[in-house]
Amino acid sequence: MAMDFNMLMNETVTRARSEMDAIGYEQLTTIEDVENAVERAGTTLVMINSVCGCAGGIARPAAQHAIHYDKRPDHLVTVFAGQDKEATAQMRMHFGDEHLPSSPSFILLKDGKMVAEVGRYEIEGHDPMSVVRNIQGYFDEYCKEI
Repeated sequence: MAMDFNMLMNETVTRARSEMDAIGYEQLTTIEDVENAVERAGTTLVMINSVCGCAGGIARPAAQHAIHYDKRPDHLVTVFAGQDKEATAQMRMHFGDEHLPSSPSFILLKDGKMVAEVGRYEIEGHDPMSVVRNIQGYFDEYCKEI
């Protein structure tokens, strides 16, 4: 029974990672990956991924659709909470003391500093398009036209 659960979890994680890869998000799996991403100039959208239903049904679809917009970040990255624990913890250190860790969530960085956040409470129970509108509102404020 435990083997079946582990196989199911591995399939779920693999599928979630593949979805993010397919839409152009860079997987950050190590502390070094995180530090390299945070040091980049410009804007970076960070998607904190997870295996929960609201990640698969709302957040990942929103991550895909939000980037089809006149303004968008220079970089798209993702860390996987519960899977890449060290990378996720390292990324969250860059969000400041006011950030409450949640997954899934979206964080917009500008020159390595957090400027906006769409937390789980703004994802869970909402439809993907309302999450897209929230994210794109931050793109309007902080990102340049492509």
